[in-house]
Amino acid sequence: MEEENFSGKQSLEVIESMINKAKNQFSENGDLYLLWGWWVFACSIIEFILLNLMHSEWHWIVWWSVILVLGYQFFYLRKKIGRQRVRTYTDEIIGFVWITFLILMILILFLIGRIDDPNKFALIDPSFLILYGMPTFLSGVILKFKPLIIGGIGCWILSVIATFISPQYHLLLLPVAMVIGWIIPGYLLRKKFKMQKA
Repeated sequence: MEEENFSGKQSLEVIESMINKAKNQFSENGDLYLLWGWWVFACSIIEFILLNLMHSEWHWIVWWSVILVLGYQFFYLRKKIGRQRVRTYTDEIIGFVWITFLILMILILFLIGRIDDPNKFALIDPSFLILYGMPTFLSGVILKFKPLIIGGIGCWILSVIATFISPQYHLLLLPVAMVIGWIIPGYLLRKKFKMQKA
């Protein structure tokens, strides 16, 4: 009887220790924040130069490089998931947050494309800034990581600032959003991840 109580107590301790380990395990290494942050940063500056300095009609073509980034992300995530011993509830929730972001971005592009107004393109970058803030803020809340929360709020503030400046300069707000929303938090996540692994 005493042995049964001991093994029951021991089992509970093992379960509790596993739960605590899963809660404290920080699987986000910041790589995808950095990948997408630097990609949007570069594309928005290149498009700004093509549009405003070179006056190219094909300024938007730079964004088609998203196909390469998506391809890289697909193989990266496949490899990362294959290496993960345990997929936590947090990982799943963050995955759904970013899937929602992608769906909303596609819907906004579609809806803006359907508007019959020559000024409709002035809505694209402010709308994207609002969208960038949503998964950034929510990921920060879920991970309990303040730099992402601040980054998400920063994206929303920049979307409001966009309404006070000429649409010609909206593209320059995107790199700022990437630095505060994804690039700085990405490096901080990487540092936290490496410290945990050490």
